[in-house]
Amino acid sequence: MLTPDQERLIAATAPVVAEHLDAITQCFYPLMFSRYPEVKPLFNETHQRDGDQPRALAGAVLAYVQLRQDPQQARGAMGTIVGKHVALGIQPDQYPIVGECLMAAIGEVLGEAVTPEIAAAWSALYEELAGLLIELEDHRYHEFAKCPGGWRGTRRFRIADIRRESAVIRSFVLEPEDGGPVADHAPGQFIGVRLTLDGEPVYRHYSLSDVPNGRAYRVSIKREPEGRASRHFHDAMSIGDTLELLPPAGELTLKGGDEPLLLASGGVGQTPLLPMARHALAAGRRVIYLHAALDAEHHAFRDEIAALAAEHPQRLRAVSVHERGADADHIGRIDRELLARLLPEGARCYFVGPQGFMTAVDRALASLGVPDERRHYEHFGPSRPLDVA
Repeated sequence: MLTPDQERLIAATAPVVAEHLDAITQCFYPLMFSRYPEVKPLFNETHQRDGDQPRALAGAVLAYVQLRQDPQQARGAMGTIVGKHVALGIQPDQYPIVGECLMAAIGEVLGEAVTPEIAAAWSALYEELAGLLIELEDHRYHEFAKCPGGWRGTRRFRIADIRRESAVIRSFVLEPEDGGPVADHAPGQFIGVRLTLDGEPVYRHYSLSDVPNGRAYRVSIKREPEGRASRHFHDAMSIGDTLELLPPAGELTLKGGDEPLLLASGGVGQTPLLPMARHALAAGRRVIYLHAALDAEHHAFRDEIAALAAEHPQRLRAVSVHERGADADHIGRIDRELLARLLPEGARCYFVGPQGFMTAVDRALASLGVPDERRHYEHFGPSRPLDVA
């Protein structure tokens, strides 16, 4: 617990740290990877290069500083981070590494402004945040391990089936190597994957693209030209190959209720929304399923959605949007005009896709009067807010 003097120091210096937080996090990662190269596989290299990972860390620290006086709100705000950590298998002994390197980065960026007293206050703040995350993560690990078919740590799975969904997306059906059952997941969640590539571990998160069935998980992966793991899945993995999975996690899950849903996706953003649609339809809810793709060749799961629409003709309306070609319900992009035509009254909206797609959809829905609490999205990669500029 911080002392009263440390509380005052945090309050006084938080604006300065916030002003320099981007520089601090940009310094922090190279420093940590240099001192502790064993933790580097836990971080996605692409997200490091494009700055998403440093921005996510900066946002998390700032959010905690602002919310820590309300413990319940702080716990809620940490949910996304906890989910990502659970799907990576983060352990308590890794937190001191981050704390040490974060304080070293603060000292390097701010120099002599960081007095011993200020350094002690920020170290205490980090220890408080780390303690909260460790507690929340341990609870998630414990609860999942108690579930039928649950486990703690990693569990080996084999590829039971591979299906081509589009020019760039393939689905991989994963069954446990031990032949036992698998725990249910909430529609919309993702799962942690651990591969070994060139002798070193590589971790990724992939959305679970089907409803739970107790026997297997399905992940549907887009082949990214620079994606080390996605290229390995597409180019090197075959039926019978094995990999390790960590527990499912993720906060983008379907809220209870009977209001209609609008599910809007761009590209591979479909993957968490497919099981949501199935789950909602089974519960008797009305669903508008809106998907945007480059063209017909890049439109994944088209047959799956068509079969679902045939099964629920009164409750599911599927609308396709392509940027080019003529084989879609709408040619162009998802925009305010299209959303205005499709949006059911009182709908709860979920949208997932590239950052620009989600920003555009969010603005359009807001302008159509959909309140914040009925707009839900997930950024693939380190979580960060939508652009507001």
